[in-house]
Amino acid sequence: MNMLSPPRARLCIEVVHDLICPWCWLGVHRLLATLRARPEITADIVWRPFLLNPDMPLGGLSREEYMLHKFGGEARARRIWHTITEIGRSEGMAYDFDRIDRTPPSMDAHRLVRWGRQFDRADALVEALFRAHFSEGRNIGDLLVLGEVADACGLDATAARAWLRSSEDQKGVLADNLAAHHLGINGVPCFIFDGHSAVSGAQEPEVLDRLLDVALTRTEESSF
Repeated sequence: MNMLSPPRARLCIEVVHDLICPWCWLGVHRLLATLRARPEITADIVWRPFLLNPDMPLGGLSREEYMLHKFGGEARARRIWHTITEIGRSEGMAYDFDRIDRTPPSMDAHRLVRWGRQFDRADALVEALFRAHFSEGRNIGDLLVLGEVADACGLDATAARAWLRSSEDQKGVLADNLAAHHLGINGVPCFIFDGHSAVSGAQEPEVLDRLLDVALTRTEESSF
């Protein structure tokens, strides 16, 4: 370490998200890109689950059922998906909604991220799960798929599936989801910087950059 270089600032960023939310993937992508451009910051990211479809059946819903239930039909869904796909393409992201034939419940995917936290693989799991669902059309509610994602992130697939077959940490996911609602969060993604500044939506990098500056200023002032 260069003793003349200033110490890296450390920030806690809570990301309230759902792994089946396309805007969340875009928002997370922008946040991570913004952080990569700020090497003076060490970010401790805490992934907070939010269940957009808390009443989703265990087997999920077919593409047609989900479009009708969530958007009122295919026409509106396709308009929204086209917008997201074009934005994503401009930022190097590959959304492919036509490959998604089933929308799963996201409970187990969130549980996998929380399980992976103990191995310092939560960040990698979040990115891999978004990509598996939105680019590859894989069912991230299926334990076989979740084990494969875990394996691709350097984790033991058998251990991951065994843990997911239990009911471990389901209450933790539900508690975080409830806590988000109690905070008034009713849409995701939502980013909370050092427990103070918060912003919802897939914000432009410039907005995230400003919020990082605000959080850094607050951290510096509190250290005096």
